[in-house]
Amino acid sequence: MRQRLSSEPDRYRGRRRVPTPPRSRYAVVITSACVGAGVVAFGAASQVPDAKALSPDVLQNLKSANVATDALEDRIADSGRASRGENRDPVTDAAAGADEATADVWLLPLDDYTFTSPYGIRWGKLHAGIDLAAQEGTPYKAVHAGEVTQAGYSGGYGYSITIRNPDGTEVIYAHSRRLLVKKGDQVKAGQVIGEVGNTGASYGTHLHLEVHTDGAPTDPIPYLRDRGVDIKLQVESVYAGLAAAAS
Repeated sequence: MRQRLSSEPDRYRGRRRVPTPPRSRYAVVITSACVGAGVVAFGAASQVPDAKALSPDVLQNLKSANVATDALEDRIADSGRASRGENRDPVTDAAAGADEATADVWLLPLDDYTFTSPYGIRWGKLHAGIDLAAQEGTPYKAVHAGEVTQAGYSGGYGYSITIRNPDGTEVIYAHSRRLLVKKGDQVKAGQVIGEVGNTGASYGTHLHLEVHTDGAPTDPIPYLRDRGVDIKLQVESVYAGLAAAAS
């Protein structure tokens, strides 16, 4: 190596040179830091208590918390099911309510008529119904909901209709000119079922109306009055009229 002469300018004179550590020293420092961090982490982990070392009270509290959580989830699920059950169709509910209301309605069979003959003995025989005179062809209505069990010509009744109500009571409409329902039909109160006529053993155009309970005829006047319909006054209950209008 050439020895620097004292006469050569010293380019490094006045400067401080920091010695550069060898690369092997960097490796030692980094390795030591990593090892140290691992030791610290391992030591921290070793401080976590083992599940077997937990006290019975702590375990019981954890179990209670799990039970409470499960119960809350079940309650939320039940509430959801109840809400879905309560989301009913208002149109369907309204229709069902109207059907239930009209099922109990009793109405007058004619809008306009003249009461001409009561229930009782007439000419030595039982006149088993009442007569309501009206112009021929006048439409008459069912006084109550039920099933048509007979519709056609029936001897002295002429063209007649028999309707059985849900409670077993039967109502007969006789001497019709024309029938608008047939056997097996389901009818509602206020539904037009025929036209007034003069067929069968009849002495004038009128509607003959009979009511049979337990298979025997009964006076239609008090029977219908008990149900809000007054034949003589030609009045039906306000409730009945409103329910029929809504049907």
